[in-house]
Amino acid sequence: MKLSEIASIIGAEFQGNDVEITGMNTLKDASESELSFVSNAKYVKDIKNTNAAAVIVSESAKEEVPENTLALVVENPYWSMAILSKYFAPPIEDDTLPEPVIGKGSKVSSKAEIAKGAVIGENCTILAHVYVGAEAVVGDNTILYPSVTIYRDCRVGNDCIIHANSVIGSDGFGFATNNMGEHKKIYQNGNVVVEDDVEIGSNTSIDRAVFGSTLIKKGTRIDNLVQIGHNCEVGEYSVMVSQSGLAGSTKLGRNVVMGGQAAAAGHLEIAPFSTFAARSGITSSIKEPGKTYAGFPLMDHRKWLKLQAKLAKLIKQN
Repeated sequence: MKLSEIASIIGAEFQGNDVEITGMNTLKDASESELSFVSNAKYVKDIKNTNAAAVIVSESAKEEVPENTLALVVENPYWSMAILSKYFAPPIEDDTLPEPVIGKGSKVSSKAEIAKGAVIGENCTILAHVYVGAEAVVGDNTILYPSVTIYRDCRVGNDCIIHANSVIGSDGFGFATNNMGEHKKIYQNGNVVVEDDVEIGSNTSIDRAVFGSTLIKKGTRIDNLVQIGHNCEVGEYSVMVSQSGLAGSTKLGRNVVMGGQAAAAGHLEIAPFSTFAARSGITSSIKEPGKTYAGFPLMDHRKWLKLQAKLAKLIKQN
């Protein structure tokens, strides 16, 4: 889309070079043909280093926009970004794409559906009612059990196992809200990348990124009924037990273990080799590696055990 057309859609004043915009991205990753936005004051400092052709900003932040980048000034940048995200969303399926490619030795059930543009590697097993979306890629020696869904553009590596009814690449829970309390969907235009040797249990959902990729690194083991939000990163050989979950943009280091019903808030960074007991509630980043935690509010596991012992003693005395 032309930049002038984008400005017209969101009601921003336009003056400058009317370049072609190919997509939307974060301030950090945007190229000279992409559009970005700032909706949170803590990211204003990042504007000066962006390569974006234009940035959607509020009046208070427009002076931070660098000389070679156009400022599109609006009242609510997040709402405007949500409006525009629909225009840059790719088609769910695309009949102009080539027929799917099925690798040598792969067995695909007649009841499975492989969309145009998809690629299935060698020696895979694709069982009944699996759906692999447009331009999705499944690596060699991977097993997809019944009713697994791989959304468009997503990537699954070699030697992976995904159990029944799990969904890779569904939309993240993203929306903007205006001052009237109305909600506007943010189209999730990134994807999910599952690296090699990953096993994912049944009825697990891994959301696609808004921009870029939600990343599940090699060797990870994910149980049944796990939720991983958009733009998360799960480090190598991590373990997530049933009913655990990550809110959007949280990053787990290598070999993190999350017990049953343990959960992390969004935009956190968790140090490698951290372990969280069942029902742990993680609300801030963990910087020191190799420690074990429990409880909510979160605390050292040994301290939590002592606390439980003292509480049990108090109850017994009463």
